[in-house]
Amino acid sequence: MEEGREGGTWLGITTRGKLAALTNYLQPRLDLEARGRGELVTHFLTTDMDSLSYLKKVSTEGHLYNGFNLIAADLSTAKGDVVCYYGNRGEPEPVVLTPGTYGLSNALLETPWRKLCFGKRLFLEAVERSQALPKDALVAQLLDVLNNEEAQLPDPAIEDQGREYVQPMLSKYAAVCVRCPDYGTRTNTVILVDADGHVTFTERSMLDKDPSRWETSTHEFMLQS
Repeated sequence: MEEGREGGTWLGITTRGKLAALTNYLQPRLDLEARGRGELVTHFLTTDMDSLSYLKKVSTEGHLYNGFNLIAADLSTAKGDVVCYYGNRGEPEPVVLTPGTYGLSNALLETPWRKLCFGKRLFLEAVERSQALPKDALVAQLLDVLNNEEAQLPDPAIEDQGREYVQPMLSKYAAVCVRCPDYGTRTNTVILVDADGHVTFTERSMLDKDPSRWETSTHEFMLQS
């Protein structure tokens, strides 16, 4: 939405099975001349490049952006899923992720911030219950995880990475769901993909910058891959 950087996004999935998600890397000072990070997601979703090749290309241009983490995936019921990761404040080359459960916040993948470890535990508990739950109930539980406002303090790792920038809002920033007067969580997204390639994309979005008003929408489709 920012002038000169329109058209980007933080998260997306296509019917072809291309999925991308991006988080900012917490840094005290931003380069206001850097390129908009949202284009990294939209470019992948609209290209024919596979996830690893795309992230290798991005890694050669990582210095042009402020800090970010980027997940790119090719989901396919026929060929199997490939999920890759690159962070421009970490290793120079992207990696293909082995099957498992990962946590990503505003540091590098699997950096054990307390709120990340806490959120990951809540997520795994919901997944363990998922076999006995209708899909709608599972989505509701996952949205509850994303809306947990319990501050996980003290967390010297956040303080060290964010330094003076994060201090005024540390008690809010140290929760899975961030709620500050002019900064915080405005969208929750849950993407479920079953073994048959059926995708359920549920998004809960804040209305008019009002944290008391939210709207939830769901889109369902089959992967064409």
